[in-house]
Amino acid sequence: MKKLLFLLLPLATVSLYAQEEEVEEKEQVRVYGGFESNAQWYLNDSGRGIDHPEKPLRSNSYLQANAQYSNFSAGLQIEAYEENALLNYNPGYEGVDVGTYYFDYKTEKIQLTAGYFYEQFGSGLLLRAWEDRALGINTALRGGRVIYTPTYNVKLTALYGQQRSGFDVSEGQIFGFDSDFNVSSLLKFEESDLSFGVSYVGRYEKVDIPDPVFDELTNAFAGKVNFIHNSFYVSAEYDYKQKDAVLDVQNRINNDFVKAGNAILLNFGYTGNGLGIDATVRRIENMSFLSEREPTFVDANSSSLNFNDKVLNFTPALTKQHHSNLANIYVYQAQGKVDFIGEPIMKAGETGGQIDIFYEIPKESALGGKYGTKIGLNASSWYNLPGNYRFAPADYDTDLFGVGEKYFSDYNVEIKKRVSETLITNFYYINQYYNTQWIQGGEIVKSNIVTGEAVYNFDTTKSIRVEAEHMWADADRKNWAGGTVELNLNDKYSFYVWDIYNYGNDDSSMQTHYYNVGGAYRHGAMRVGVNYGRQRGGLVCVGGVCRFVPESTGFSLSLSTAF
Repeated sequence: MKKLLFLLLPLATVSLYAQEEEVEEKEQVRVYGGFESNAQWYLNDSGRGIDHPEKPLRSNSYLQANAQYSNFSAGLQIEAYEENALLNYNPGYEGVDVGTYYFDYKTEKIQLTAGYFYEQFGSGLLLRAWEDRALGINTALRGGRVIYTPTYNVKLTALYGQQRSGFDVSEGQIFGFDSDFNVSSLLKFEESDLSFGVSYVGRYEKVDIPDPVFDELTNAFAGKVNFIHNSFYVSAEYDYKQKDAVLDVQNRINNDFVKAGNAILLNFGYTGNGLGIDATVRRIENMSFLSEREPTFVDANSSSLNFNDKVLNFTPALTKQHHSNLANIYVYQAQGKVDFIGEPIMKAGETGGQIDIFYEIPKESALGGKYGTKIGLNASSWYNLPGNYRFAPADYDTDLFGVGEKYFSDYNVEIKKRVSETLITNFYYINQYYNTQWIQGGEIVKSNIVTGEAVYNFDTTKSIRVEAEHMWADADRKNWAGGTVELNLNDKYSFYVWDIYNYGNDDSSMQTHYYNVGGAYRHGAMRVGVNYGRQRGGLVCVGGVCRFVPESTGFSLSLSTAF
């Protein structure tokens, strides 16, 4: 009965919205929101030795409803995980309950929020409360927030709350302050823009160990500056977290291993005349920042850290986000946590950078041809922090400059060429280095990936996309081949089929096809998608943040709409 009521909620909400529309002009009330559901039916797959879970039919569903009247707004998000959440989502997501709710008052100069809210200070290295349903992340803060904007050039934010964890909140209490000042007008800049700000985040959590050598209140500070002049831009941020207990290899507080943390982030670039350059350099040392010092243990092999739960800050991997299936087999996760796995694998963070270069060869030139040619170059490399490391007793002393053990690198080139009014081609070459031994345990993998893609447009709404890709790898599961065909019949219907084949695996029984076939229907704000196929086990990443998914086979259904 409970599940039936939840399924009827979207219809009831739409009906309410229709009634509100009739009186909207009189009462000035606006009701809006959305509904999203992702369901999977897991099946046995004898070809891969996979048995479906005890509850094979599962879904993650979200109903969000908001109402606004004048300067006031309120809303809530109801979530249902029935019969259970999808495989390897946070086990705290179970059953049907209210996930978030809020009440907000906003004028031109002030905004007051009570309940759950999302927030980010600077780049997020100090604080980011956010939601990503594909990754199973919702780290909203429950409490209160004040945003004061006395002028166009000044913004001040103060907040207090506890971080969401499943359908509950963590024990740690979070305090925060953020400021942004734009001084361009004060300095009478006409072609430049200069702004700066400072941030503070405090986490208070009662400590239950005897004689702790660290404070119950952990303070963290940040300073940031942004400058733009014509086509040039540069930004910098420095973050500092005071001394706090470091987690040991069992993810337990180590009272004898107490360290401060810091991060440096630099970004600069240029855009103009068909050329774009963007470069980022980042150094992170012991910047794991949790709303509870010790993660919650789910079983003997996993904790809340495996589900990105109770994580206060945001440290995405600064690497290119490839759309190629094979280029996403070995994906990098930022290494911001101190991790002493055992000699010689001892990590205190990461240092490295990424650069993107885009250039458009002009039309009607020798190389550009009739329609021009777009070229993209990208390179990223990431390393452990250099320094002196000691395993027992655990300690380290890092160097500010230089690099340590190499974690990962990705060097790639993309060439996009329009051949005619109806045909567009793309070519990608990717060279990757993945140090599995230092990142998650295993061997170093060096790979080369080539991808070719063609899109043919029959008219403005009908098109077909064909992609072929291949990976040469010297270790782990070795070589792969893959292909994709995607057909858009019109602006409503689309279909696809794709397969990646691990033909190079040294174990012939593991030379597996991971095939998928599906389609989607769109109408207005509604989208329905269906899929049948095999899920390759490994990391699924969105924006540089990842979630591990197990091998599985089955049907999936997705539905989303807005009102």
